[in-house]
Amino acid sequence: MIKEADTENCLRHLAMLSLAGILWVMAILLPEQAHAYESVNPGKYHVKALRIERDIALTGKLSDPLWKTAIPVEVDCEIQPGDNIRAPQEMQAFVLYNSRYIYFGFRANDSDAKSIRSHMADRDKMTDDDFAGVILDTYGNAQSAYEFFANPFGVQFDAMRTSNSEDASFDCLWYSSGNITDSGYTLEIAVPFKSLRFPPSKKQHWRVEFFRNLPRDTRYQVTWTTLDRNNPCLMCQTGTIDGIEGITAANNVEVLPYAVGVQTGSKGDAGDPASRFTDGPPTGKVGAGLRYAPSSSFALATVVNPDFSQIESDATQISVNNTFSIFYAEKRPFFLEGADLYSTLASAFYSRMINNPLAAAKLTEISGGFSLAYLAAYDRESLFMIPGEEGSDFVGTSLKSLSNVVRAKYDFGSESFVGALLTTRNFSDAHNYVGGVDWSFLFGGNFYFVGQMLLTYTREVNDTSIFSSDRRFGSSGYDAAFNGQSYSGSGFQTDFKRNARDYSFDLSLTSAAPTFQAQDGFITTNDFRNVSLWHGYTIYFEKSFVENASIQSTSGVGFNFDGARKSEWTSIQGQANLTGQTYVWMAYYPLQEEIFNSVHFHKLYRTEVSVSTNPVGSVAGNIWVQVGRLIYRQDDPQLGRGYNISGELILKPSAKIALDLTYSRSRLWSYHTLQLFYDGYIARSSFVYQFSPELFVRLIGQYDQFARQFQFDPMLSYKLNPFTVFYAESSHNFARFDQPYGVERTVQQFFVKLQYLWQN
Repeated sequence: MIKEADTENCLRHLAMLSLAGILWVMAILLPEQAHAYESVNPGKYHVKALRIERDIALTGKLSDPLWKTAIPVEVDCEIQPGDNIRAPQEMQAFVLYNSRYIYFGFRANDSDAKSIRSHMADRDKMTDDDFAGVILDTYGNAQSAYEFFANPFGVQFDAMRTSNSEDASFDCLWYSSGNITDSGYTLEIAVPFKSLRFPPSKKQHWRVEFFRNLPRDTRYQVTWTTLDRNNPCLMCQTGTIDGIEGITAANNVEVLPYAVGVQTGSKGDAGDPASRFTDGPPTGKVGAGLRYAPSSSFALATVVNPDFSQIESDATQISVNNTFSIFYAEKRPFFLEGADLYSTLASAFYSRMINNPLAAAKLTEISGGFSLAYLAAYDRESLFMIPGEEGSDFVGTSLKSLSNVVRAKYDFGSESFVGALLTTRNFSDAHNYVGGVDWSFLFGGNFYFVGQMLLTYTREVNDTSIFSSDRRFGSSGYDAAFNGQSYSGSGFQTDFKRNARDYSFDLSLTSAAPTFQAQDGFITTNDFRNVSLWHGYTIYFEKSFVENASIQSTSGVGFNFDGARKSEWTSIQGQANLTGQTYVWMAYYPLQEEIFNSVHFHKLYRTEVSVSTNPVGSVAGNIWVQVGRLIYRQDDPQLGRGYNISGELILKPSAKIALDLTYSRSRLWSYHTLQLFYDGYIARSSFVYQFSPELFVRLIGQYDQFARQFQFDPMLSYKLNPFTVFYAESSHNFARFDQPYGVERTVQQFFVKLQYLWQN
């Protein structure tokens, strides 16, 4: 167990607690924090959508005469960096609809049109540009909303907003077109009703926010309605769209067939430079997906022999001193659709654990405030993530499994809900069941009480040839080996937090039993009980180089289920938003203690710094540095001194060219003997030439010094929409061996895919 802190640490800890007390007192005494503010915007901001009887051909110029019939609304409220002041540039928004589409038009005026930032780019990669669009809550309950934005070239960004978070992996079918003029730019957006979910009512009542991003000397954010910074609920403060009547998305059928061709070659032994390189025969694969939505609130989707290939490989992450599994974002379209419905506070469902399914199906039903989602998949190559107190194991197998995921949720009030989640994973002689409830309550205007409780029951695979380990699950009497053991576990997390303009805090309690496992989730650690408190105070400046700045502190302590105090930490953080779209963040850990592999480490002082900047449209960059005392996490752990650094430089010399350079390096040596434990880097570059929003070529190159491997991936992509696509790609891996061999090719693959979306 960790001993009592020495005098120096006691003083540091006392200083942190004093800072916490000061911030708390400031929150109590400041008069503007004495009560919460509720917006009255829904009662003040209305726009009437006028019905038209034909489709509009999108030119990006607002040239169709029907646009002149729309009622314009002024989008002129600057919310960042100014606080509900007049925007530096004016914009008008227009809304029309017919039986098939809702249309949004924008006229973004700019007195300095030459300063407009706009680049040809792939979908979702234009957020550093000028752009405009709409946030649309079709259920009007301030729980979730669609986001549709486009830059002046019509390049799209869509996302699903839930509370204060955005899920940019969301994709749906919609259309956009833009045009730059001498006085700014114009933009047209058409969203099919078939792409939206909304109540089956004759008259619709939707919440809406019109938004403009204006990157100049700073990033100006402009909205239609005023937004109170002391009210964390954005969708509570939007306006409304009225006048939409008699629309339906009934009996919508989508068929998504695909064909893939692959040819792969590899060395017989990737670690032996003398082994022979053999080209395999070309292989093909076909499959299809089907989606049927009899109404706007219900949908059923299924895939047979699905292709879950990705168009871009995961960027390699440095893991040389990491004992836990690394998270990679989901990129596969079938799992991305409706992913927000399965999201919970704990990552109890992580779709990438469904590795190579033969077939999958899902259905969703949204009715009023109630939503129900179900997913089933038969996996031919099941993965296992076995959590632990100080590390996790990741095991790939050829075992077949059937996964079922059920999610139910009831929304009430603004950003408040109760939900339930059940996941089952069944093998021929093993299983893992996870069930629990979760909740979020917004009260007092800016206070949240959120949490999740989970119970698990596991019967292990009984085959130690697949995975054998003597790692124990605490003092439970069970171990990590696949030896057919059965056990149950529990997990819990709850947060009481305040999200406000000036003072915010988050008091968090988390717990996971030693035998807690969620095999369809991403939970890598167990056997812990942690409590932590984060809080911070933000100051805003007017007409200053510093737009806003905050000071924060975090303190926490962690125990295992045997009652041993495993960790204790305190950090001081500061951050600032500067002009030039520059963000600076710093943290110092004056107190950190940890027991790892029975060795007590104390005085783990370290500093972290992060800077990102985008001063002009053609250059952007970021850097993160961590330096100080770190643990060398091996069987014989030692105290080390070292650093981790990662940086990115993005160059856009023209509207069609983008070069992205990233570099990560880690170095650690013994604190006492100066012995070098490791030192290496990963460098990656991506060059893109974008002919149009639909067509681009890309070349990725990467060198991993730790593995002494090179990788080159050229690709041609034509993407008519997120679902109708053509890819031609190849991947070439090389390894650097010792003399006399040098660099040898180890793996080579050629890949072609054609996929087409058909809708009725």
